[in-house]
Amino acid sequence: MSKKYLIRTFGCQQNTADSERIATSYEARGFSPTEAVSEADVIVINTCMVRDQAEEKVYGFVRNIREGEGKPDAEIVVTGCLVGVALREPSGKMRKKIASRLQEVTLLPIDEVGFENHPKRAAGKLASVVIGNGCGNFCSYCIVPFSRGNEVSRPFQDIQEEVRGAVKEGRDEILLLGQNVNSYGADFLVDRIREGESYALPDGREVTPVMVRHLGKNRIPTLFPYLLEAVATIPGVSKVSFLSSNPWDFSDELISVIARNATIDRTLHLPVQAGSDRVLATMNRWYTRDEYLALVEKIRAAVPDVSFTTDIIVGFPGETEADFEDTLDIARRVKFHKAYVARYSPRPGTASAKLTDDVSREEKVRRFRELDRLVLTLAGRGHLLEK
Repeated sequence: MSKKYLIRTFGCQQNTADSERIATSYEARGFSPTEAVSEADVIVINTCMVRDQAEEKVYGFVRNIREGEGKPDAEIVVTGCLVGVALREPSGKMRKKIASRLQEVTLLPIDEVGFENHPKRAAGKLASVVIGNGCGNFCSYCIVPFSRGNEVSRPFQDIQEEVRGAVKEGRDEILLLGQNVNSYGADFLVDRIREGESYALPDGREVTPVMVRHLGKNRIPTLFPYLLEAVATIPGVSKVSFLSSNPWDFSDELISVIARNATIDRTLHLPVQAGSDRVLATMNRWYTRDEYLALVEKIRAAVPDVSFTTDIIVGFPGETEADFEDTLDIARRVKFHKAYVARYSPRPGTASAKLTDDVSREEKVRRFRELDRLVLTLAGRGHLLEK
């Protein structure tokens, strides 16, 4: 009788995609899946660190297993962002915390689960395809540079082949995933390509990488517009979406690709995080409210049927009532289809963790609820989801 494994995934869609590859790796070793904790010989916990609430859920799940929910001899494997932070967070505090709160577990760095493991996807038409991992932007509140490391892009051809394979399996909806998809390719282009130089795509075409500019200077070269169009035009693909994209990397070329390819989703996720220029600067977000609004209008002019979803943090250190009113104002102007809102919580190793968390929990809850009501009213559909 084969041993059984169970995977419990916390966090974002990229974690879900990672868990699909983890499932394949266990089944290749002869394990069979189970949904019952009490039956599992191995319990894999794919963790999230984006908020303290997500982190605490992991500790609580492990405690429940140890207190009788699981088999006494079951192996507990912890992977994902919690392990990444433990390995990379410079102070060492997370390593000590995990050693104290997660005793007798096996730590599996997600980097060790390679893309040679074909994803075991859930039933349905959607295929989530990871195009890159990690981020080097260092927004002051964000733990991803520690949880995921520096940005690493998958090879262009490998992504195309995975999409073609998903289509053969009967999946016609593709979700491209990365911490910042629209900087795809920057990691392997930045030291090789100067402005105006060409790059050979897998089909032999010579293209000029898109140069993303910031403060009047070239910041990074990217191939994402070419990748997105290549995926959108694969026969059998009916819809392509992508998560997540930073406003400062959203190029004119990317807008043009979306406009001329009807298979690309007209609901775009464009995280704003805050509506106040002062808060945006403290967050190390490289745009102003006016620049964000101008980008929204530019996209709308090219793609008239577009709608936007977003991420917003309320209660960031130092956020005044006037700052929050600026966030309400930007929500009124954009009329987001949906907003994923988080009450700020400090994350270890981040720059904002050194700031005084001076907005009370009660005030964060009030601001969350007020924004909730506003987005619901303006959207006329959907709902606000708290991370």
